[in-house]
Amino acid sequence: MQRSIMATFTAALAACGGGKAAVTTPAGTSTTGATATTATTATTAATTPPAPSAPPAGHPKEGLIPRSVLYGNPQKSGLQLSPDGAWYGWIAPVDGVQNVWVAPAGDLTKARAVTSDKQRPVLRYQFALDGKHLLYSQDQAGDENFHIFSVDLATGATTDLVPAKGARVEIAGLSRRKPGVVILSVNDRNPQFMDLWSVDLASGAKTLLAQNDGFLGFVLDEDLQVRLAIQPKPDGSELIQRFDPKKKTWSDYDTIPYDDMFTTAILGFDGTGKSFYMVDSRGRDTAALYKVDLASKKKTLILEDAKADLGGEVLMNPIDQTIDAVVVEYDKPRWAVIDRKVAKDLAAIAKLDDGTVGVISTTLDNQTWLVSFDSDHQSPHVWRWDRKAQKGEKLLSIRPELDDAGLAPMHPVIVPSRDGLDLVSYLTLPNDADPDHDGKPDRPLPTVMFIHGGPWARDGWGYNTVHQQLANRGYAVLSVNYRGSVGFGKKFVAAGDRQWGGKMHDDVLDVEQWALDHGVAAPGKVCIAGGSYGGYETLVGVAMTPDKFACGVDLVGPSDLVTFQETIPAYWGPFVPVLHARVGDPTTEEGKRALRAASPLTHADDIRVPLLIGQGANDPRVNQREADQIVKAMQSHGIPVSYLLFPDEGHGFARSENNVAFFAVTEAFLSANLGGWYQPITAEELAASSVQFVAGKELLPGLPR
Repeated sequence: MQRSIMATFTAALAACGGGKAAVTTPAGTSTTGATATTATTATTAATTPPAPSAPPAGHPKEGLIPRSVLYGNPQKSGLQLSPDGAWYGWIAPVDGVQNVWVAPAGDLTKARAVTSDKQRPVLRYQFALDGKHLLYSQDQAGDENFHIFSVDLATGATTDLVPAKGARVEIAGLSRRKPGVVILSVNDRNPQFMDLWSVDLASGAKTLLAQNDGFLGFVLDEDLQVRLAIQPKPDGSELIQRFDPKKKTWSDYDTIPYDDMFTTAILGFDGTGKSFYMVDSRGRDTAALYKVDLASKKKTLILEDAKADLGGEVLMNPIDQTIDAVVVEYDKPRWAVIDRKVAKDLAAIAKLDDGTVGVISTTLDNQTWLVSFDSDHQSPHVWRWDRKAQKGEKLLSIRPELDDAGLAPMHPVIVPSRDGLDLVSYLTLPNDADPDHDGKPDRPLPTVMFIHGGPWARDGWGYNTVHQQLANRGYAVLSVNYRGSVGFGKKFVAAGDRQWGGKMHDDVLDVEQWALDHGVAAPGKVCIAGGSYGGYETLVGVAMTPDKFACGVDLVGPSDLVTFQETIPAYWGPFVPVLHARVGDPTTEEGKRALRAASPLTHADDIRVPLLIGQGANDPRVNQREADQIVKAMQSHGIPVSYLLFPDEGHGFARSENNVAFFAVTEAFLSANLGGWYQPITAEELAASSVQFVAGKELLPGLPR
């Protein structure tokens, strides 16, 4: 089954900081494609603010959970089982850099690395369906121009399948019916549009499958043939078009109105090729799961939920490409069974370990599953499940050092907004402040509100690195699914339209007030932090409501909503109508005025609380200019700011050394301004990273001499 079209964009946006996709690298949102300025430019563009007589002290403490455990390279992660069951794959260090390893499933002593990047971790891979190749994705220093490489499992030979410089390449389709073929989407012809190419893995031969002259993306069947495509319209709606393979022509098939485009998507065809699955919110609020007959367009309802959109995670039968079960997630995820044959499997698996179950891999015969357990109080665990024997085998814990580290529970809380929306939020408290783990602290605490990116993403329940780090340092940690977050119905998404810096910010303030009213947060001791859109919201908090927060930590957040949209990546071109409709249109004077009014840069001279900014120099979505310009504006008004630049990173940090360094500085910064603890920073941590202190180094506590 092929991935839904909108999932391509929402996954990219969800890389925008926080959310469930950002467990170990909690940064990310927005766009790609502009050329970043250099660190030298940033340094010379700023004037040095007056240094205080002495840096703030903060509260260093030994015995905290080490940052190396939280953010360092795990011994093994990303475990997968090949579709034929013959190989295990995983990610593990090679000379300190994460690379892909494989081993025969029956003899792990023969493990070997099949990638050998010496600078940047290789974090995305999957097995091809022919049992002979492994596919992995890699970019250059965070530029997000990913290429797809094929590794011959027998010889180790590696091939860049489309070596076009500056192009972005993604896997668009694999099928058991054509196991030696991969369909790739490539924008080497036109940077705005992704053409489809069929690549033979054995020979490397490429055949153009579909030229893209205006589509968001294509939908393939199990024969890897193009059947449908999604075309964006200027008003933000979408047109579904159907391809006639005989006439080689397209015809209009269906429409997705503007209000439904984030909650309606085609998931893919079943094995017959006569029907496809989709999640659909048309005529309702939450997205329900349907099966649609291609010829008659008749829709059959399979599953619905009154509070949650469906489609975030589905369990596919690899034999006939039917959906066996679906995850339903409002405040905590749960499985809803569609085919009773898997009911006993999911029930038995749930008894093996703590946490919510995810299915990572299934063999093509559907007899062996790799499953994960995501829990708030331990590291994620991975098990192998034998369906015939109804027996499980634990394979690994991703970060075993955390299993006995006394992680703190995460509590879902539903907070009403001032205008009546239910804001699904998540609260983590230090164990010593909540000894009975009822989610009610025995005293008001310094609090960090960590805001997810996107904004069209969501926070969820489970293991969260930032929550655990900060709770261990003595803070209450709150994350809120503000309006505009996905997963809660189309009305909730639409409530965020053109509300950046407006009602979306009000939601954050309402959750902060809830924390103050309920004795969670100590008055005057609340910091706002986040990545990408969460970084933007941080800047909004300190610039537009500076009396509400004690400090802010912005990671790769846009500071000006006009310049931000000017630097989106070329291949997001089809998505521009959505940005204009949902965020604001910078091509009109009225739209530009509204965007500037909602831009923290406009209000930079009102900032009067400490601010820490982190930025990747190669960020293609939120250009380095976004950080440079607000730092320069603050300095022009004599306002202190600390600015950390990472020259080998993009939108969020891939290198564990850079995460360790950034969050070392972050926890010391929070300690000085909120009063919690921090683990002493070492010279080795900073030296291992690429961090450059562009501004405000003298304002930061705990830095080694």
